[in-house]
Amino acid sequence: MAKKLSIKPLADRVIVKPAAAEEKTAGGIIIPDTAKEKPQRGTVVAAGPGKKDEPVTVKVGDTVLYGKYAGTEISLEGVDYLIMRESDILAIV
Repeated sequence: MAKKLSIKPLADRVIVKPAAAEEKTAGGIIIPDTAKEKPQRGTVVAAGPGKKDEPVTVKVGDTVLYGKYAGTEISLEGVDYLIMRESDILAIV
């Protein structure tokens, strides 16, 4: 059972839990921590109600792709999340 977050996004904001960074390449080469790229994929864990005439289209549990520098990093109870506008989301996978 998933824990309920103690934070609720407002308007068109969503909270995304980033996917883990790749540990090794497809060829089996282990990537050191200093060379790992910031993930651009994650799972929506909370979504605001949307703006007045524009409801939010993503749902909790959707896997999404977002821009490399999108959102603001936050940490809740030791878990890292990103809070961003729905417009920062590029696609639903």
